[in-house]
Amino acid sequence: MENETKISRRGFLKITGIAGAATVLASGCGRRNDEVTAEVPEGQMTYRNLNGDRISLLGYGCMRWPQKAAAEGQESEIDQETVNALVDYAIEHGINYFDTAPTYLRGFSEDATGIALKRYPRDSYYIATKLSNFGDSSREGSMAMYRQSFIDLQTDYIDYYLLHSIGRSMEDFQKRYIDNGMLDFLIEERKAGRIRHLGWSFHGIQEVFDYVLSMHDRIHWDFVQIQLNYLDWGHATPGNVNAEYLYSELTKRGIPAIIMEPLLGGRLSNVPDRIAARLKEQDPESSVASWAFRFAGSPGNVLTVLSGMTYMEHLQDNIRTYSPLRPLTDEDLDFLEETARQMHEYPTIPCNDCKYCMPCPYGIDIPAILLHYNKCVNEGNLSVSSRDENYREARRAFLIGYDRSVPKLRQASHCIGCGQCVPHCPQSIKIPQELHRIDRYVEKLKQGIL
Repeated sequence: MENETKISRRGFLKITGIAGAATVLASGCGRRNDEVTAEVPEGQMTYRNLNGDRISLLGYGCMRWPQKAAAEGQESEIDQETVNALVDYAIEHGINYFDTAPTYLRGFSEDATGIALKRYPRDSYYIATKLSNFGDSSREGSMAMYRQSFIDLQTDYIDYYLLHSIGRSMEDFQKRYIDNGMLDFLIEERKAGRIRHLGWSFHGIQEVFDYVLSMHDRIHWDFVQIQLNYLDWGHATPGNVNAEYLYSELTKRGIPAIIMEPLLGGRLSNVPDRIAARLKEQDPESSVASWAFRFAGSPGNVLTVLSGMTYMEHLQDNIRTYSPLRPLTDEDLDFLEETARQMHEYPTIPCNDCKYCMPCPYGIDIPAILLHYNKCVNEGNLSVSSRDENYREARRAFLIGYDRSVPKLRQASHCIGCGQCVPHCPQSIKIPQELHRIDRYVEKLKQGIL
């Protein structure tokens, strides 16, 4: 296992081309103050170029826009005023790439993103969205989704358009994009200028990745969006191909990579306490998250790194990391290689809080349950025996935190194992099994019989 999880410092340097990465800065190249409370620099964002597009290395992922508190039993609404404020701050500090999809936030992300961006000149930012035809892959349904994106985003062209989350199976790809003629249609839309760049995002098996990539000579993929972080590099997690392979195959063909999940849905910012202390000791002035963003942004073939920044402090911290970027050194890579090895020793569930598994037909809050479990693992509040020294404290922390994080009617005890959520999980988590395991653990904690 240790050999499988190694990042391979020399391999990373060779494959990613850090030493020769062409990076464009708005102004200034001096070492910045990385302290989390430091001033947020302006005019120093790092940019990468693609066919004349000057893209900010930090891209705004619009899957986690802030939402207003909702009454119990009611769906929350997007807080448009706060979204506008976040977009204003992002643009003011050099961010110009915004990534959304028709399925994000129950279908309201594109609308909120369009409202916020419409207040700026159209040529001052880049919009990315997707054909998320998971439920209805018919030509009629897919065409309706495609056209609705233009309406919701209030635009007459889309800069970066993606086939969304391919890779689960060859049959899925064939059904969603080939049999219905949608790929041919999108190619024609690119020729017409309504799509400026055409690509795809990948979660899944290598067979599909290799096949779709082999279409490059005929179709010319302008970019591909992949999951890349220091925990996945050189390590194939369940349901995903390791990031080293994905990145190197794109680089061989000169296809720019757009990076998603640099934090693995927050798992690389909410790391176990021992790992957090290790990172802070290495660089006291940098945040825990900044290590992951530097890793994702250092490779020269990376066009932009997406982050779903719900809160202003997250936006500010990431701007500091990329204004300008300090590429990783040999020492940094050795350090992260060992950090990744230690991280793999922790039994967390690889949930990225993408919410693709939702809604559950039985009202279960799947991401909240899995994330609470991971939080307790990271904080050391997961006991395996009542004989543990901190059993009583850990038991109390888990049970109280569980009830606070997840309403009782939405807890794991209500899972009947229907499996409807499983095919939608990009990380291939066996969700019913994990929910049942957590429920058994909760019952044992309540009875004090671990």
